[in-house]
Amino acid sequence: MVTALTLLLVFFGAVAAYLVIAIQWAAQGVATGWLVAGAPALYAAVYLGAAGFSFALAWVFRTPRPPECRIGAGAALRLYLGEMIAMAKSHPRMALQWWAMRDPPPKPAVNPVLLLHGVLCNAGVWHATLARLGAAVDSPLYTLSYGPPQASIEWFADQLAMKISAIKAATGAAKVTLVTHSMGGLVARAYLRRHGASHVRCLIGLGTPHHGSVHAWIFPGRCLAQIRPRSAWLAELNRNERAGPPVRTVSIWSWHDSMVAPQASAWLEGAESVPVVGVGHNALIDNEQVVARVVLEIQRAERDAQDERGAPSG
Repeated sequence: MVTALTLLLVFFGAVAAYLVIAIQWAAQGVATGWLVAGAPALYAAVYLGAAGFSFALAWVFRTPRPPECRIGAGAALRLYLGEMIAMAKSHPRMALQWWAMRDPPPKPAVNPVLLLHGVLCNAGVWHATLARLGAAVDSPLYTLSYGPPQASIEWFADQLAMKISAIKAATGAAKVTLVTHSMGGLVARAYLRRHGASHVRCLIGLGTPHHGSVHAWIFPGRCLAQIRPRSAWLAELNRNERAGPPVRTVSIWSWHDSMVAPQASAWLEGAESVPVVGVGHNALIDNEQVVARVVLEIQRAERDAQDERGAPSG
């Protein structure tokens, strides 16, 4: 709610400011067509600049890429524009479509799936992906908007615990599969540390900064401080990393992530690592290759759940 309202206020404030300036320019003889075309151009310019700044910081603190993961000028341009478009689409989704993210009606299911968003976001970022996943898997899909946006990840983990309990009650399932983006993966891991692994079947993370990101220094907030590299919170979370995750964990990450830097921060000991090339941080959610892999992992979890249900007791 806070994220959506903040974005709406920023949007309407920007529209109002542009209208005031446009009226003044129109009075000075500027053609109306130019003023109308200027609105979307300015909107695009904002996200071009934001993506450019993010990529610049990610490049300075980048993980050295092996030769086979380097891309040419054309692919770099597609990477840049793809991330810009992903950012431009995600903000309206969070502001206007979060309210449409409704849980499915209570119904028995063996492998419910819960999608967790990243920092300073809400469940609206999953709006388009939810439909694509729903068309490909049999599992019911749930979302969670935790907050307030700058609170502690530990607080988010407790909200996740309540959501998992509600999903289990609605479906009768023994375990839930978690699909996460960015900080959502840390929320899931904090939950596993605080509440145990008995209610989670597997964890599928997209661009999770398991060891932090320098981008977390840009914004204030308790959760941002926890995501900063070498923070005390991350050190505690990763204290027993060599023992491996308590549940099957798949880490899908990009060598060209624009908001997780260094990019190898997404590597987690004991997790199945799935690196991709030429995909930005926000674009991971909608990327065809990434979504296809998420579908395969959910289907794998569905089979595991069916096998467990069909296994004889004792």
